[in-house]
Amino acid sequence: MVIRTFHDLTAKLLAVLEDRTITERDDKIERITKLIDHRDELLSQIKPPFTGEEQQLGRAVLLLNQQVNHLLKLQKQEIQRDIQEINKKKRLSNKYTNPYESLSVDGIFYDKRN
Repeated sequence: MVIRTFHDLTAKLLAVLEDRTITERDDKIERITKLIDHRDELLSQIKPPFTGEEQQLGRAVLLLNQQVNHLLKLQKQEIQRDIQEINKKKRLSNKYTNPYESLSVDGIFYDKRN
């Protein structure tokens, strides 16, 4: 049953997102991506009519998806925060290595008398 497999993959995805023991972000992102890709393949195979059990699994999947979406948004925000910090450190480092690069030229007066 495709919906059962889809439900199980969604539960695994939720477990990976909640797992705090995975210290390598790249490893975690790779696992998340594989699970999402596999779910996408299965999603195209889910077609009505549904049995009562399949409808219950579908409702459970919807609830799991809400949690997954929330955790994915948190993960995205964390990555964006890290990128902003890295960019800030780059700018500060660049100002330190080349302090005169960003000097403004305000106050220059050009005399255009003939």
